[in-house]
Amino acid sequence: MNLALWLERAGHAHPAAPAIALGAKVHADYATLAGKAARIAGAMRAAGMKPGDRVAIVAKNHPDYIAILYGLWHAGLAAVPANARLHGAELGYILEHSGARICFASSGIDTEISAHAPKSLERLIAVGSPEYERVLSADAIAVTPRDGDDLAWLFYTSGTTGRPKGAMLTHRNLNWAAHAYLADVDPALPGDPILHAAPLSHGSGIYVMPHIARLGVNVIPESGAFEPDEIFRLFARWPRMSMFAAPTMIKRLVDSPAECDPHNIRTLIWGGAPMYVEDVKKALDRFGPRLAQIYGQGESPMTISTLSKEDVAARDHPRWLDRVGSAGRAYACVEVRVGDAEGRALEPGEIGEILCRGDVVMAGYWQNPDASASTLKDGWLHTGDVGAFDGEGYLTLKDRSKDMIISGGSNVYPREVEEVLLQHDKVREVSVIGRPDQEWGEVVVAYVVGDAASGELDALCLSRIARFKRPKHYVFVDALPKNNYGKILKTDLRRLDAEQKEKAVG
Repeated sequence: MNLALWLERAGHAHPAAPAIALGAKVHADYATLAGKAARIAGAMRAAGMKPGDRVAIVAKNHPDYIAILYGLWHAGLAAVPANARLHGAELGYILEHSGARICFASSGIDTEISAHAPKSLERLIAVGSPEYERVLSADAIAVTPRDGDDLAWLFYTSGTTGRPKGAMLTHRNLNWAAHAYLADVDPALPGDPILHAAPLSHGSGIYVMPHIARLGVNVIPESGAFEPDEIFRLFARWPRMSMFAAPTMIKRLVDSPAECDPHNIRTLIWGGAPMYVEDVKKALDRFGPRLAQIYGQGESPMTISTLSKEDVAARDHPRWLDRVGSAGRAYACVEVRVGDAEGRALEPGEIGEILCRGDVVMAGYWQNPDASASTLKDGWLHTGDVGAFDGEGYLTLKDRSKDMIISGGSNVYPREVEEVLLQHDKVREVSVIGRPDQEWGEVVVAYVVGDAASGELDALCLSRIARFKRPKHYVFVDALPKNNYGKILKTDLRRLDAEQKEKAVG
């Protein structure tokens, strides 16, 4: 079933219900939003786009983001939402690899893209431009029928090879993710709002769908940024507000001196990284029993396990500290196991790789059969994360076997940064790790063997990758720790880094 049917039905049955808000004001009702999506769909089909073709969205959070997303689905196309913070070269790779023929971009970002656009990109449309206005004036079309296995969202997530992989999310995958949210995380009523202060290209965008299905209001901050004062004002303007946020964003809300009536908040959902237990305590003290946690990946979007509001708030439970330090229990719609090297289920307390299967798990990686085969084995998604279940079914993450760094809720893969740094002719060896940080969760640290200056390495990174991926610290060493086969031991390096940090503080 085409996800766009949810919006079309809402436009017919509840045309005057508010659908999109920009700050404190209603921007579009459901009739307006559905009509705009139908006209965008008409423009795409008039441009020769066929069902299954890919169209990219590289934009900051904006009310029209949702109209474009649903317009693409309405036309039977697959959306390729990409992080607007990426470097132009990174965006160019995603556009080329996905085969996107058209790209919608925020004004200003279109200039960055044009310098790196592949030949396969036929049109680059800046939101708000005269060309975009012509798109909105096209004739509306009916929703294009789609099967559950048809591609809806091509989610690019970096891998340890240094090149992003496109997780193929189908209409069925996203349908199940939306229902899982409503069933296990945050039941929503018609008119309930959700605030999109995190990028719509990632987790927050996944939560548009359940709120469209339930006639909710998708609220976009006017500032286009995460500002605690503005967030609190919007909580007051839109009671029963929910919001998805990285732990660092929750921490900023807790630390803000601005006034906030927590009774206006329905749910604050954190994900993308663990939250320190002390930070959870402070958040509960300020906002009360309104916090929930989700654990998932782009390959199983936002949907592997969840820690409910009730579990987070149950401070009098004898095992509360263990539970609040966990990733919760498996969603009702998936099977989750901790497996050994052969994928066989381990007993509670035994540590192994986290595996997941269900209708929410991706169909595979776009144009990457080898990666698909190694990640999807015997019907199970091999997450690359290591953890253990307890006897009550609560899953605790122990480590990330892929060495991914999560800084401020954004994923940074060391290999990607290392490959850039190794382009400097005075860098002989390099290893990138994450250093625990109270504000950002982790910060990127590069251990370098060579004579390059830190400033030169910074400039190199800024010319190749997104700013948030560049190392915050460079540590120059004579040699990197290695095993007998010459493999760099990141575990030893992280231990060395922790010892040096402790000495510096002492």
